[in-house]
Amino acid sequence: MNGNNTIKLYTLSTCVHCKALRDYFLLRNLSFDYVDVDLLEGPKRQETLKEVRKFNARCSFPTTVIDGRVVVGFKVDELQEVLDSLRIERGEP
Repeated sequence: MNGNNTIKLYTLSTCVHCKALRDYFLLRNLSFDYVDVDLLEGPKRQETLKEVRKFNARCSFPTTVIDGRVVVGFKVDELQEVLDSLRIERGEP
């Protein structure tokens, strides 16, 4: 993966689609950051929910932001389309 690309996942710890999404990126050896929003508390949780709403007004999970492009849900075709359009390839094993 190009070092300039950023992938951020907003997830819930109990969500099977969120786990599948993390596994999707792990299997492709792609670097990403994620936050389990339901495990946050207080102001940090509120700040993070506000951040998610900037990308996804329904504030549903998982929400993925790849270099500013947003995919809501675990939609492999859409994720791959975004990765391909940004020329993000599998990382080295």
